[in-house]
This record gives sequence, structure tokens and C-alpha cells, in this order.
Amino acid sequence: MINEQTTPKRLTLGDQLRIFGRSGLEQASWNYPRLQNLGFCYVMIPAINRLYAARTDRADAATRHLVSFNTMPYMQSLITGVTLSLEEQRAQGVLVSGDDINAMKVGMMGSLAGVADPVWWGTWRPILSAFAASLALSGFGIGGPVVFFLGWNLVRLGFRWWAQRWGYRQGLHVMDFLGNGILQKLTLGASIVGMFIMGALVPRWTRVTFKATLTTSAHTDYSLQKLLDQLVPGLLPLALTLLCVWLLRHRVKPLWLLVGVLLVSIVGYWLGIFQ
Repeated sequence: MINEQTTPKRLTLGDQLRIFGRSGLEQASWNYPRLQNLGFCYVMIPAINRLYAARTDRADAATRHLVSFNTMPYMQSLITGVTLSLEEQRAQGVLVSGDDINAMKVGMMGSLAGVADPVWWGTWRPILSAFAASLALSGFGIGGPVVFFLGWNLVRLGFRWWAQRWGYRQGLHVMDFLGNGILQKLTLGASIVGMFIMGALVPRWTRVTFKATLTTSAHTDYSLQKLLDQLVPGLLPLALTLLCVWLLRHRVKPLWLLVGVLLVSIVGYWLGIFQ
């Protein structure tokens, strides 16, 4: 019979699947004192139960993961994978302290959150939203929302599972990979792509049309809107966007900005300025 004391304690694929299933509920118990700590501890429970037989060891491991924790939820899976690797090494007798595990979590959570926002919220979501909206406006009806739902969740879940597995396999070597400047390059690239996409969406989804006409000495009427489109296409949507950005930077609340644009549109149409 194999002695349980000499058998290396390792996480099974089933354990990692259970951990992955729990990871989607990380923010269900979000709290102000320690942010996502309860959720992260909940995610780690299957690993703690697998790796530690003694009740005191389980209690110490759970307490270790109740410290303050906060990161972008999709990047939490990578931190979870590295944490699983370190907890497994600690259970096997490797000199990995609880402070080492917490230091790793603190070091990764801020940097990963900073790179995730421009990638997910500033790049992938606008691209997918624009594509789905184009499908809906082109007559595909519910196809647009379905494409957005499937595209967002398949990429999100696929990335989280890959990140958890990669972090578990690499362990602390992930820190070496992230420390060579890849995060800064990824953040810059995502920001550039996101700004490019948003710039392309401005003239496509923003409409400002003047109704006024210009009359020449030969009594010929010219549409002011057509003249502007011939000179600088998309000038008015760009000017409106830049004005809104300027107002936001001067601490005008988005709600008042929306109300203001709505009122200007209604009054302008009523006065015959816009059509």
C-alpha cells in the first residue's frame, strides 16, 4: 500500500475545474474593508481541502487568503493559477511561506488590473459591440445580440481557463515573463487599437446634420451640410465628440452631458437648425 505521507499532494483536473467554476462568483461577496478577499478564499477552498489534511493547516490556508485582494476579475484567474502552484509546493514541503504567497498576489493584482482594462473594456468590447450593432442594423435582427453574447463569453471564459492553467503550470516563472516589459507593450498596443476603433466609430454612430442652406448671388441654394461633407467629412461628429471630452475633463457629469445634448438636439430641430 502506498504511504499517504510520502505521496506528493497534487491538484487534479477535477479540482481545477471546480476552482474555475467558482471563479465566476468571486465578486458575489465584494466588501469595502477587504474588497474581493472572501470571493478569492471561496475560489481556493477546493485546493485547500485537497492539499491539507489537518484542520489547522486548512484554517491557516483559508486565513491566508482572507487578506485584502482586488484585481480585474478576468485577470484573477492567472493569479489563482500561480497561487495554486505555490500552495501545492507548500503542501509538498517546499519552503514557500504564507507571506511569499501573499506578496505574489499583491505584486500581480495591481499590474494585471492596469493592463486588463484597456484590453477588455477599451479594445475587445468596443470592437465586438460595433460588429454586433452593425449586424443588428443590417437586418440580422437578434443575430447581433447573439453574436455579442457568444463572442464575449466564449473569449472571456476561454481566456480565464487558459490563464488559470498557464499560471498553475508556470508558477513563479510567470513573474519573470511579466517583468520583461510585456505588460507595458500590451497596454500601449491595446490603447492604440482602442482609440483607433473609437475614432472609426465616431462618424459612423454620431450624426449631426445641418438643415440650413446657403444662397448665392445667382439665387442657387447650396446645402450647408453637403459643403461641410465635401470639405471635411465627419467634421461635426468629431467636433461634438471633442467638446464632450473637454467637458468631461472639466468635471461635467456624464448625466448632465447627456441631458444637454438631448436638449440641444430638440431645440435645434424645433428652430430648424438641425434635421
